[in-house]
Formats: sequence, structure tokens, C-alpha cells
Amino acid sequence: MKQTRMPVGAMPAWTVFPELEPAERVEPVSRKANKSSYEKSQIRIDRKALPAGVGHLRASVLSFMNMHEYGSLLVNYLRARHKVFIERLKWDVPHVDGLEFDQYDTPLCRWAIIHEYGEVLAGVRMMPTTSKCGMYSYMLRDAQRGLLEGIPTDVLFFEAPVEKRVWEASRLFITDAVPASRRAVVQNLLMEQMSNIAREAGATHVIGIVPALFARWLRRLGLGAVPVGPKFTIDRTSSQAALFNVTQKFVI
Repeated sequence: MKQTRMPVGAMPAWTVFPELEPAERVEPVSRKANKSSYEKSQIRIDRKALPAGVGHLRASVLSFMNMHEYGSLLVNYLRARHKVFIERLKWDVPHVDGLEFDQYDTPLCRWAIIHEYGEVLAGVRMMPTTSKCGMYSYMLRDAQRGLLEGIPTDVLFFEAPVEKRVWEASRLFITDAVPASRRAVVQNLLMEQMSNIAREAGATHVIGIVPALFARWLRRLGLGAVPVGPKFTIDRTSSQAALFNVTQKFVI
């Protein structure tokens, strides 16, 4: 893939963000929504109406400070990433002993993990865009700087932000173990945790590379997601950078 450098004089992120809100806001469905509205939306969820067994799902946020409290959950999470990104998607990324990891799995990050009886079903890694560890910062910015093979340097339409109000989401996945009937529930729990991590850190936006189809899906979740970069392919996976607003508290 031909890679192009960020053009000289590219506009800084803070001048772009105000223009990236979608024209139409997606209003959250009330907790009092009836069954028909739940079935129609498949997004905003009344927990009392969930199918049997869904109540056993757990959402945990791990860091270097609390990982010891969760037993082998972090190891199981990295093993799930190996199954998704290396075994299934065939990505050429670092791994050892069946665990997938890279230079961004540091004390600066947070891992949001959806699990059930110890089995990891979904996850996402979160980092502030102010991160710095050696020569690396965060994935999108480092790709733009030409530090990462496989990700084009023109991954964003604007200069990668370095701002406290913006966090990056990466390694977002849902495993094949989640049947179609439960994917909406798992997706919602994952996005809820992702939004909470950023919001509790004082951020208003999350930016990250997602499968190209996820941009539309994120808008359906009411996160105000918009594409902020051209579509490109990573090891046969069509992807795109997206930016979404997390200022509005997630309601499920």
C-alpha cells in the first residue's frame, strides 16, 4: 500500500472537532420503552427484558493498578485477542505463548473487558492521546508519523490530536463465541465501558480505528460517530478511523 505523509500545514485537530458532529442526533431510548421499541432498536436495552442468561455477563475495567484483583482475566483477554487478531484475522502483530500484545499495552492504558464465567467475549483498549512511552505515543498518531507498518500515514484527515479531552480506542473486538442473539447486548456493554473510561478521565471524544462497518453501527448507538479518515485495508480487513462523542451518558 502506498503511504503518504501528512501534508505540510495540515490543520490541527482542535480546529476540526467542532465540525465533526453529525447533522442528526440519535436520541436514547428510555428505560421505560416497551418491548416493541426494544425489538425495533436492538440498541437501547431494558435489562429486565433481556433473555435468560444475559444477566451473567460482566464488564470490568482493568489497569496495571488493579489487574491483580481479577485473577487470570487479563491473560484470558490477551489470549482472546490472539484468537481474534492473529488466528482469525491473520494480523502480523507481536505474540507469545498464545497471547497478543504490543507496545501500547502499558500502565498508561485501560482494558475494558466483557466476560462471562471467566470467558472473554469482547474487549477494547483505551489510551489518552497525551500518552508517551519511549518513541511511541498512541496508535493513530504513530501511524501518521510513519512508525507503524501496515497502517497508512494518511489514516486521518487532520493532524492526530494530543489533547486531554480525547482518548484512543484500539483492539476493539467481539469473539465468535457471542451468538447473533446476544451481540447487541455485548456491544452495548462494551461501548458503555469505553465511554465511561473516557468520560471519567475528563475526555469528551474517543478516536480509533474500527472496521469500516462499525462507523454506521456506532452512530446507531447514539455515540455521534463520524468517519475521520479514508478507508484502508489491514490484512484483508476494511478499516477506517472514527471519532465519537462520549459526553452524553450511555443509557442501556
